[in-house]
Amino acid sequence: MGRIQGVQGSFETRAEVMMALTRDSRQTVVERVRRDPAFARALLDEAVTHFLNGEPDTARVILRDVVNATVGFERLAATTGKPAKSLHRMLSTSGNPSMDNLSLILGVLRKRLRVKLAGRTVKAA
Repeated sequence: MGRIQGVQGSFETRAEVMMALTRDSRQTVVERVRRDPAFARALLDEAVTHFLNGEPDTARVILRDVVNATVGFERLAATTGKPAKSLHRMLSTSGNPSMDNLSLILGVLRKRLRVKLAGRTVKAA
C-alpha cells in the first residue's frame, strides 16, 4: 500500500489505516498498567466500584484485565490455591465468583498494587 499525496501532506491508504485501528485493546491496557501504577490502581478502584454498584459483568471484565496486566492467572492460581481455568471462568463475562473467591482475588491484587481498599457511601442524585 502506498501513500496518497494531498494538499496538506500524505495520507495513509484505507488498508493501512484499518490495520492501525485493529490493535487489541487488552494489550493496550496491559502495556498502560505496566508503565503506569496509578492507572492500575484506578482500574482496580473502578472494578470494585462496579461490583458495589450492581454491575458485576463490567467489574469482572476490568478485574480480568488487571489480573492479566499484573500478577497473571498462573501466579494468581498459585497464590489463591484455585485452578487458573476456574479463575478465568470466574472473571469471564458470564462468571459468578463467590464472595470468598472474589475476596481472595481482590486481596492478591491489593497486595500487588500496594493499595488499601475502603468503601464509602455517596448520596445518589
